[in-house]
Amino acid sequence: MVTPSLYEADIRHVRSGGPSYGLRHRTYLWLVDLDELPVLPRPLRVLARFDARDHFGGGRDSIRAGLDSFLAARGVSLPPGSTVRMLAHARVFGYVFNPLSVYWCHGPDGALHQVVAEVHNTYGERHCYLLGPEAVEGTGGVPKEFYVSPFLDVDGAYRMRLPAPDGRLSLMVQLAGGADGARLTATVRGVRRPAGVRGVLRAAVRHPWSTAAVAVGIRFHGIRLWLRGVPVRPRPRHVPQEGVK
Repeated sequence: MVTPSLYEADIRHVRSGGPSYGLRHRTYLWLVDLDELPVLPRPLRVLARFDARDHFGGGRDSIRAGLDSFLAARGVSLPPGSTVRMLAHARVFGYVFNPLSVYWCHGPDGALHQVVAEVHNTYGERHCYLLGPEAVEGTGGVPKEFYVSPFLDVDGAYRMRLPAPDGRLSLMVQLAGGADGARLTATVRGVRRPAGVRGVLRAAVRHPWSTAAVAVGIRFHGIRLWLRGVPVRPRPRHVPQEGVK
């Protein structure tokens, strides 16, 4: 896992088991070491900034401290000398929206200890899933506990296959088992690019204001689903997790 790196990413969602729908979005993502976050030259910092307020509870001094607080609330700690790498969008022109951020937590010997998936919805809420090393192979699953799409209830279970990226990025999240019979498969595939000044400028030109484009795209596709008659599900009251408050 080379950090920092950029990944030119192709994101696809396919809904089935009821009204079918598919979408595709192209963007770029950062892979960073939480203990050595990249800092661009001052004139370019509007194109990439990593803030603690954008992850976990948002009130810690760093993203790494936020992760450690989340793990501690679940009785988990990482050995001294551990390394955590995060795949996510950075803030661009002061704005960020991360539907999914992934954290790979490696011990000082390089062994994978934990995988954490952090999910945001468009209502400003966030929720984290502690998956364990088995998430690399996509074995096992976790119950859905968080309202994401207004067209899906908070039921069913996720199966996530989240191998650590190298030269290529290939993630998959599947949702099934809900009472309405809907199934969702989301994939994120990409190719690693250098994260130097030239690489950042190239990505910014190819995907202008990438983070705003993600948020606008989600709402656009939501309107299309609503116009197709897909019913909106009630949004339950959100109760922040311990360590994500």
